[in-house]
Amino acid sequence: MRVPLPFMLTAAFLGPAAMGDIPAMTPSTRGAPLLYRRVAIPEPLRIVRDGLEFGGDLRIDDLDGDGRPEFLIYRSVDNAHDGGGMKPCFLAAFNLDGEVLWTQGSGGEQPCRPGSVALHDIDGDGATEVVCFFHDPRVDAPATSMADVVVQVRDGRTGAVKQQAAPEELRRCQGNGPNWAHQRILIANLRGTDSPRDFVVKLGSQLLALDQHLNVLWTYAIQWNEYGRCSAYIPAVGDIDGDGRDEVNGGYYLLDDDGVPLWERQLGAHMDSVAIAPWDNGRMRAICSGFGHVMDEHGNAVLSLGSERVPHGQEVRVARFIEDDPEPQMAVRWNAHTVDVILVDTAGAVLNEFQLNPSPNNTGMEVVYWDGPGHAARLCNHRMLWNPATGESVEFPGLPEAVGPHRAGWYHCIPADVCGDSREEVVLYNPWAAAVHIYTPAPLDEAAFTGYRPGPRQYNPRLMD
Repeated sequence: MRVPLPFMLTAAFLGPAAMGDIPAMTPSTRGAPLLYRRVAIPEPLRIVRDGLEFGGDLRIDDLDGDGRPEFLIYRSVDNAHDGGGMKPCFLAAFNLDGEVLWTQGSGGEQPCRPGSVALHDIDGDGATEVVCFFHDPRVDAPATSMADVVVQVRDGRTGAVKQQAAPEELRRCQGNGPNWAHQRILIANLRGTDSPRDFVVKLGSQLLALDQHLNVLWTYAIQWNEYGRCSAYIPAVGDIDGDGRDEVNGGYYLLDDDGVPLWERQLGAHMDSVAIAPWDNGRMRAICSGFGHVMDEHGNAVLSLGSERVPHGQEVRVARFIEDDPEPQMAVRWNAHTVDVILVDTAGAVLNEFQLNPSPNNTGMEVVYWDGPGHAARLCNHRMLWNPATGESVEFPGLPEAVGPHRAGWYHCIPADVCGDSREEVVLYNPWAAAVHIYTPAPLDEAAFTGYRPGPRQYNPRLMD
């Protein structure tokens, strides 16, 4: 199936990759990526390592309440397993004009695996907080232990600590290897409050849920932790049963809001990516990359593509990628760390097979509602925007070549409506570089801006690594 794109680009926008083996779009400028802002990370917030100058990993939200988005960067101690990100020790905030808002802590290394820092109004007071782990220098512990880590809620306007706790359930967590290195705070609504005021974090073989006051709500012990046969590195949260409370999808398990398993099953190898999303007729489903599964809340397989079609489901993304189709589709990076992608409909039929542009680790594709929520979505991958229905793409103009260690040196994507016209911008950053690039679709109407309003795609960014 080939579906025309709602935007087309001139050859001037197409970089070398798009002009070669990757199909180019036909000429026109509507919807073309425009570089809206290049925001340099303020020099006082940068460090230099191995000849590279950078700030650290990045998050986005309205930190100071001015109705515009700001950025937070952080660095971590204990570079466990290709960088880690488990023990932040330095936090800093700056705005779109490159002005420093505040700094807290000091030192640190590049957390080249995105780690345990989230921005959200966790206490419901109308202002954004920083929810994070933070290194406790008073405790001597190895990199593979969380004994020297506290959990904090900080004021987004100043960085000052509002609450801090050191739960025993956190401090006794330890581990090693790939499943240990992936740690991400996921904002969730586990108690049915009027807005999400809880969070979940996976620490190796343990899953912890905490409330806004940093009380541990529940823990869950993951059964499967062997490489290639472990549950999802980064779980997903969402309300799959419609009771107003979030469940947790780990690919081999689905937990109810109280941490009790709704089902547990080792579905398929390489369960690297998961989601909870609308699938068939709007029903919320557990999306699981391992062998291409879609599961209901009772553990029944709604769809199973199988090991031959998806032997190593590295990444999976669900959205409505076809303009005239009311049903969503699934984009699966099916062949491990390669550029091979298939687009599948709700019946399991393959609509398109294509190859993305490469990135150093061949991960990082993200859904972008480039034309607004009522239109077909696109995929951002590294430095290009894709139409999965046709395999057509365009390179973001003016983006420097990525630098950094081989597995980490590419552009991460956070989709966000920065310009306030309902269309999503693409916020791109390389953790090993010193600038943030924001791209918007043409034409830009700055008068349409009515204030920045963050949502789950910003406070729970996927940021595959």
